[in-house]
Amino acid sequence: MSVSRTNDPASRGEGGRSGPLRVGVLFGGPSAEHEVSCASALGVARALTGNGYHVVAIGITRDRELRLVPDETLARILDSSAPRRAIDDRLVVTGPIVELRAGRRSAIALVTAVDGPGAVHAELDVVFPVLHGPFGEDGVVQGLLESLGVPYVGCGILASAVGMDKVAMKRALRAEGVPITPYVWFDAQTYRASEDPEKLVVGLRRPLFVKPARMGSSIGISRVADGDDLTAAVDEALRHDDLVVVEQGVTGRELECGVLGGADPQASAVGEVRVTGGWFDYRQKYLGDDDPMVVPALLPDEVAERIRELSVRAFVAIGGWGLARVDFLYDEAANELYVNELNTMPGFTAHSMYPKVWAAAGVGYREIVDRLVALAFARHADRPTGQGVPQ
Repeated sequence: MSVSRTNDPASRGEGGRSGPLRVGVLFGGPSAEHEVSCASALGVARALTGNGYHVVAIGITRDRELRLVPDETLARILDSSAPRRAIDDRLVVTGPIVELRAGRRSAIALVTAVDGPGAVHAELDVVFPVLHGPFGEDGVVQGLLESLGVPYVGCGILASAVGMDKVAMKRALRAEGVPITPYVWFDAQTYRASEDPEKLVVGLRRPLFVKPARMGSSIGISRVADGDDLTAAVDEALRHDDLVVVEQGVTGRELECGVLGGADPQASAVGEVRVTGGWFDYRQKYLGDDDPMVVPALLPDEVAERIRELSVRAFVAIGGWGLARVDFLYDEAANELYVNELNTMPGFTAHSMYPKVWAAAGVGYREIVDRLVALAFARHADRPTGQGVPQ
């Protein structure tokens, strides 16, 4: 790996300030992935605390209110024993309502009260937005953080938006020669104006996978085999988004690879998800008691290397920075690989695939978050001046 670690985070301060770096962990949000975000954020907060950072946990309610988790509440949750299921081990959105503002010095954000003028609860040196799905992983929060001029972890506005939107993502990948499965897309208006939804998927072989274009964690996805009702699947996808993607299914293995880095991103070991019922749904991901992940995946060396190379190419194709998990479908009989999607803020629980594939590559959870913080500062330092943000 070419990414260096932060220099002694326990004693590093910005602008001559002594003391640990103050990391704002954003979590929750209004999307259907609220609980997943809360679980991921707890894992990140534990790792940051263990690395010597000062964590400021800021939960976002489903109504988009920001709440500052009290220090005593955060400490109690961080010290609690982990339940068996990762989804049950999570931060809670609680505390006074706050807002984020640009700091008095460059590269600092303020956490301020909304009910008292000038009341500053905390200052942040860097923000770690552990948010999944719309409002958090789609460039919206990234735009807010850019406007504040504060360093933040992960992809920027454009890469986040492209990675979240499966239509834009597929276009970017195809333009760069990254293999993808055959697909079609349509919006709600086109679907409702169609007399026969089957005409919208002409040319695709079943099984089909019907997905909301801008959602993650397998929410709103349906598998449509021969004889199944396409209408019901599209209606389910439209409950979560007004844009629908229909992909031709691939009979094969589900493989995943992590990417970490900035200008010279690196790929992790490859993991495999052993699924039941034809695909890896929300229930298997977060509610099951068994671990369906095999890390590292049992693959020929040349296939694993091809996955790592395609992962980096896909990451570069969307303009990624910091991290992503790249998901593949592998047709073993035809020896064909297809990039299914990218996740620019993948699941970060202790049981998630992203930390597991990096552990198999010799990079532990704490080192991952350390490198991500370093990358946040590196990108912020390299940004051009004159962008209309505090300098």
